[in-house]
Amino acid sequence: MNPQQLIVNFGGPRNKEEIAPFLEELLTDPLVIDTPLPKNLQRILFKTIAKKRAGAVYHDYKLIGGCSPIYNETESVAKLLSIQQKVLTFHRYLPATHKDFLDSFPEGPIDVLPLFPQFSYTTTGSAAKWLHTHLKNPDRLLWIKSYATHPAYLLAMAQNIKDFLRAHALEEEKIFLLFSAHGLPKKYVQRGDPYEKECTRSYEGIMQNFPCTPSLLAYQSKFGPGTWLKPYTSEVCAHIHLWNPTKVPVVVIPLSFTSDHVETLFEVEYKYLPPLRAAGLIAKRCPALGMRPDWIEALSTIMRTSDKIPTSSLIR
Repeated sequence: MNPQQLIVNFGGPRNKEEIAPFLEELLTDPLVIDTPLPKNLQRILFKTIAKKRAGAVYHDYKLIGGCSPIYNETESVAKLLSIQQKVLTFHRYLPATHKDFLDSFPEGPIDVLPLFPQFSYTTTGSAAKWLHTHLKNPDRLLWIKSYATHPAYLLAMAQNIKDFLRAHALEEEKIFLLFSAHGLPKKYVQRGDPYEKECTRSYEGIMQNFPCTPSLLAYQSKFGPGTWLKPYTSEVCAHIHLWNPTKVPVVVIPLSFTSDHVETLFEVEYKYLPPLRAAGLIAKRCPALGMRPDWIEALSTIMRTSDKIPTSSLIR
């Protein structure tokens, strides 16, 4: 019998009441925010910060419909993948789902596909650590660590961009593609996190399909002090003349996001596109892969053809 399958995603608040618990789960994860503080003190501090930020963050969610679409979309992706057998879901930072997940988790081997194409200890690594802590015999879970350069992923990304350009009557030779990946503190990369390398390899692989198009890879969503991966998307958009002197239309591409959520629907739309438009440019956001049929097919191919490793191999 084939192993059962599990897809893992970030999770996002489904309503106003889930915003504070979502932020608390995220901000108290030591793999996401690493400080020199003792763990207990760090947890108390960031629980307080999460509660204070919840009100301001709700304003962002109100602008995109009052909630994150990532939960429902992940559930829908699982259903679309469930042709031969049911595909399970795990929402890392949505604590309201965790008890039911654990109570109903089946026995036997499980193949795990994170919806994070590029590996980071802060995303796939965090999910693996959580499951390693909460499940019995966690090494019966076999993970696809990443698929940053898998041909099926690169092709789906390229086709998504091409379809968007066609729908908006934009020519490949007369646009600027700004790829925006979620940021990461530089110190994490210096300690061995492969995320930056994997983002670069994905970007280069996708751009092979656009040989005549100028482009750039930048990083968004910086939080707190310290240096993060550069260039920052915010600074690129504020000084677009340095990157796009011919002032061709700019299309912002979500690289490390396979589902649209607050970082794309709010951050890109309300923070990054306005300065581009204020500079006199046509500026648009390409949607994430979401539930595109070719992406569902790509996920099935990635699950079937990729090497898999045990949970303990993803934890450091």
